[in-house]
Amino acid sequence: MTPKPENAAIPRTPEATPILELKAVEAAYDDIIIALRGVSLVVPEGSMVALLGANGAGKSTTLKAASGLLGAVHGAITRGEILFRGQSLKGRSPRELVREGLVQVLEGRHCFPHLTVEENLRSGALAHRIGRSGVRSELDRIYTYFPRLTQIRRALAGYTSGGEQQMVAIGRALMARPRLVLLDEPSMGLAPLIVEEIFRILRSLNREQGVTFLLAEQNARVALRFADLGSILENGRVVASGRAEELERRSDVQAFYLGVGAKDGAPGRHHPRLGHRHPATTADRPG
Repeated sequence: MTPKPENAAIPRTPEATPILELKAVEAAYDDIIIALRGVSLVVPEGSMVALLGANGAGKSTTLKAASGLLGAVHGAITRGEILFRGQSLKGRSPRELVREGLVQVLEGRHCFPHLTVEENLRSGALAHRIGRSGVRSELDRIYTYFPRLTQIRRALAGYTSGGEQQMVAIGRALMARPRLVLLDEPSMGLAPLIVEEIFRILRSLNREQGVTFLLAEQNARVALRFADLGSILENGRVVASGRAEELERRSDVQAFYLGVGAKDGAPGRHHPRLGHRHPATTADRPG
């Protein structure tokens, strides 16, 4: 097993004050396709939490439910409650949540391709309407953590690499001065060295700036190395959760998600110790 990064903070405990809490949340698409089945999840303030699972497990749906974006993809929370900083999210718009410090970086590295890297970053500050000096200060902070972006700040974002676009997307979210960032599949489609670089930057932001991260990831190996806590989703249910290092040591997690000694299945297939399959009504949408 690969040791934790040297810059890893002391793992927070689940008893720490939660910045985000999901309580028995159920969600569906088009009032038919069941996506989440009683998901309960706690994200302590100042932590990095990995939300793991195969494609279709409910990871993206969980993030969109927390950020208020579920309605944009014809989904809805049908039961349960989500709290951000102790307050219910019911009836609050995504724009309100961004202003209050909850920002999501969607899967797919969404950038404005015909704007420069720096113009993309500046757009992230619009939610707070900060002055020129404030924007400059935030840009300097982003460039400190993402020095690669300094070199390409005048390049059109659509002509940068996948890893650079992911950095732009994360940097733009950070320009909104968030307290909690929801990251959907930050490693998808990226080379291992770039993934390592991005996760180390996220860990530094977590330690030095106090930004809380909830990461939805299929790459369990890298996510558990950098996270404090983790939860595993299967078919819209949480089937395992705990400290990242404890999950990393579990034989069933090693076999099913880390590829260690796997003989009887691949991620997303039936595993007797990680949960079981549910009827076909479970969401087949990505996430």
